[in-house]
Amino acid sequence: MTTLHRVIDTAAQAPAEIRPEADRSIGALLIDAGKLKPEDAERVLRLQREQNLRFGDAAKQLGLITDADIEQALLRQFDYPYLTAGQSTVQASVVAAYQPFSPQVEALRALRSQLMLRWFDASAEQKTLAITSPGRHEGRSWITANLGVVFSQLGERTLIIDADLRNPRQHHLFGIDNRAGLSAFLSGRGGPDSIQRIPALRDLSVLPAGTVPPNPQELLARPVFAQLLAQLANEFDVILIDTPAGSLFADGQTIAVRASGALVVAQRNASRLSLLRSYTDMLRQASATVVGVILNEKP
Repeated sequence: MTTLHRVIDTAAQAPAEIRPEADRSIGALLIDAGKLKPEDAERVLRLQREQNLRFGDAAKQLGLITDADIEQALLRQFDYPYLTAGQSTVQASVVAAYQPFSPQVEALRALRSQLMLRWFDASAEQKTLAITSPGRHEGRSWITANLGVVFSQLGERTLIIDADLRNPRQHHLFGIDNRAGLSAFLSGRGGPDSIQRIPALRDLSVLPAGTVPPNPQELLARPVFAQLLAQLANEFDVILIDTPAGSLFADGQTIAVRASGALVVAQRNASRLSLLRSYTDMLRQASATVVGVILNEKP
């Protein structure tokens, strides 16, 4: 995955005129977050007036806050959903939720832009994408979870479906209940009400895998799976589907065909090129569109 340079706007770099008028001041947000004491705010305001500084620069000059504190306040001020440590059951490995300015997340945003240009079309049928790879431990679940977060941060109504009915991971990553999910729906024992919203990450929902069934391939091949995707495409802008290892099980191929498109993940210094080529050829022969292949570097 390409690593992009880190670009942030500090308080000193953010012109006041672009701030939404309804948003609260940086100072108020820092106090609310416990990063600044009310009595210290008075010292900051004095220095701000004396030296004609922005509030954030004055607070930094006094050693009261850090660049990271300002970044978090700016995220809140511009209504950009993010999490702080200990705030949620979402795992720390979902870095897009916790470290929005990290190089890994910049790379995910670059991937998001490419997918918006090359695949997702809000006015048509291309709203569903399977995240696949030929082997195990190549980062499919990690990519699916983090890519889902960055799409939701764009304001897209985003759904992650855990269709790995052999070794599901999304409920672990997002800290949600897995007693009911996709497997129950495909077997006629559940419905789309198994979809769970992720608190504090607006516009992101997850349909977990549910109970691991004895016949995942047969369940995924049923027409009801394609019908479910068609129904959900009316409710969401972006649907990302996590899949099992493609070279070990036929599930991934079946899911990619139902989704119409597949993003293939390869792991740096781990994935075999010959296996990657044969797997992408197999997907194309099955009539799935291979949208692209990305090289993943585990965090």
